[in-house]
Amino acid sequence: MKLGSQGMEVSAQGLRCMGMSVAYGPPKPDADMVALIHHAVAAGVTFLDTSDVYGPHTNETLLGKALQGGSVRDRVDLATKFGAFLSEDGWNVRGDPAYVREACEGSLKRLGVDCIDLYCQHRVDTRVPIEVTISCMI
Repeated sequence: MKLGSQGMEVSAQGLRCMGMSVAYGPPKPDADMVALIHHAVAAGVTFLDTSDVYGPHTNETLLGKALQGGSVRDRVDLATKFGAFLSEDGWNVRGDPAYVREACEGSLKRLGVDCIDLYCQHRVDTRVPIEVTISCMI
């Protein structure tokens, strides 16, 4: 099915990976979750979703393990998100260009890829005009 207006086509069902390493109970063993991701892709799932805030960072690292070797990366579209993070003060959001670039570079490294197919702002930073946030993503 089509996702957006830029020609991306994905399976009708995607795999949201958050629960593999955060929320819904304790984190699951990496080896089991990598096997699950591989099974989903073999069954026809072509869209994998994560975020830098899940863990934080551990979910992207897990997904990166699943994408190593083989042909998994060539068969999927990969989505991750930025902009929400937990600090000593609680939940925060950032959308300034310097942060977006830093977050993107971190995600690329953790995922072990050179391209993120769908990069989304997880939470809007109302202190930064959306045009400013998005301008550094083009």
